[in-house]
Amino acid sequence: MKNNGDTLVILTPAFPKSESDSNWIPSHQLLVKALKSNFPHVHIVVLSLLYPEEASAYYWNGIEVVSFNGNRRRKWKRLLLWRDVWRELGRVRREHHMIGIFSFWCGEAALVGQYFGKRFSIPHRCWISGQDAQKGNKWVKFIRPRPEELVAMSTFLLNTFYKHYGVKPSYVIPNAIDTEAFPAEMPAERDIDVLAVGSLWPLKRYHLLIPVIASLRAEFPEVKARHFGDGAERERLQSLIRSSGLEAYLSLSGERPHREVLTIMQRSKILLHTSEYEGFSTVCLEALYAGAHVISFCDPIDKGSDRWHFVKSVEEMTAKAAELLRQPHAEYKPTLLYTMDDIAKSVMQLFYDTRAV
Repeated sequence: MKNNGDTLVILTPAFPKSESDSNWIPSHQLLVKALKSNFPHVHIVVLSLLYPEEASAYYWNGIEVVSFNGNRRRKWKRLLLWRDVWRELGRVRREHHMIGIFSFWCGEAALVGQYFGKRFSIPHRCWISGQDAQKGNKWVKFIRPRPEELVAMSTFLLNTFYKHYGVKPSYVIPNAIDTEAFPAEMPAERDIDVLAVGSLWPLKRYHLLIPVIASLRAEFPEVKARHFGDGAERERLQSLIRSSGLEAYLSLSGERPHREVLTIMQRSKILLHTSEYEGFSTVCLEALYAGAHVISFCDPIDKGSDRWHFVKSVEEMTAKAAELLRQPHAEYKPTLLYTMDDIAKSVMQLFYDTRAV
């Protein structure tokens, strides 16, 4: 028998395998939680194609999740993955009143969602969140999205997608943070001068931290910088730090639980974000709310900020960091750009008027 309650299906390549898996795509899992808390009468179902690395059905913070472990299916076997996801969508449609399908990233998950939505006249929307707006996304030509089916995480991503694919997303729904995840009290001291947080991948360009910290030492001999995160670049970066004589000043501290990283942000003066390309960094938003200044090369908000500083070169990044560290009585106040509750309401409005919920 069909349950007449409204149901929103979220399609994603990956999702946390447990509630303790807090470091996995934090912005997207926070949105799912916010959808549930703001719309308790809407049934949320998450279908995760590739991760966790096991096919199972489970509950995550009271939300139904089905994982397919799609990475084990290569080449033509990928069709079997899509078939299984299609069947699960069919089950949800038979058992519930499906109001829409919301896909994370314009990729493989969106491909299945797009054609299922067309087949059964169910609205499908796709949240462009980062690399999927870049040139070379092979999925776009198969999805063939219309503007009204696309949601960009930032105006930067909207313009990037339009430039590469000639389709201009109709909506912009930005990234946001969960303010309740932060410790209630700020630490008494900002004892970390420079902080960086993120996976050690080549795209993130954390090797640029080394010349920045080396230059800052000329004026601030005891500068203290830390990086939190892990990845394939770790050994190479550690070697560069040793050869530059910066072991006492720049440390790679590895991956830590999300809440611990938020506490560390509250102890930091500056967060450096060195990535050459970014959709709308959660790390930057969290650092701002933790009271730190942010310096980055990417500008997702298209406007100036007295706390978020945008630069075009390593030299400019170094100069801005030095300028901020020179201020003996600098103010470190929390800055909130967007809340995840507001983002959840904007997402639900894509499918119907939230006042009717």
